[in-house]
Amino acid sequence: MAWQESKVWLDGLDNKDLYQQLLDDAEAAPQRNAGRKKVVRPHEMPWEMSRQGLLKHLLNEQMNTRMETVDAYMQIIPPDSRSGKHRHLAEECLYVLEGKGYDLHQDCDVEITDDYFWVPQDKIQRFEWEAGDLIYIPPNTIHQHFNADPKRPARLISVINRIFKHSGLNDLEQIENAPEYVEGMTLTPEIVADLIKNRD
Repeated sequence: MAWQESKVWLDGLDNKDLYQQLLDDAEAAPQRNAGRKKVVRPHEMPWEMSRQGLLKHLLNEQMNTRMETVDAYMQIIPPDSRSGKHRHLAEECLYVLEGKGYDLHQDCDVEITDDYFWVPQDKIQRFEWEAGDLIYIPPNTIHQHFNADPKRPARLISVINRIFKHSGLNDLEQIENAPEYVEGMTLTPEIVADLIKNRD
């Protein structure tokens, strides 16, 4: 035995049943999960007028569903409008349900050491999309979605992994707010329908 080292590691009076807590949590998981939703109905999906725009949350950690690793929301962009502009470390994909438009993407140079640095590159790329397309957002890319239709809304389904957040890397920065954003706005189906109504 390395007796010199033992004088250090033998120190301490704190006792905790941390491993037992892991066992207890694993044993309780089936009962806990039995009360969590496998089907989420539209009236259980919260609306949010966020800085990123008009969102209907489909899956979120706070919604008591069985999903452990993914968050998803539907983003509705009114005719001839745009989302907010933001950047996050996690990659994201968006499926275009309805509408046509384009994305602007700006990659960033990143360095992660004791501190975290990112610097936007000069180049901004434009990507056209329409219903049925899938949009991929690389990690740490500044991006914004634009509805190119002056008469009809666009609807996108966004999916992003929670693992970055649970790994201490919840790096999310809002650079520009969506035009429709009003802090603390309470949404109803009628308000949403008015925001996104066709402009024929």
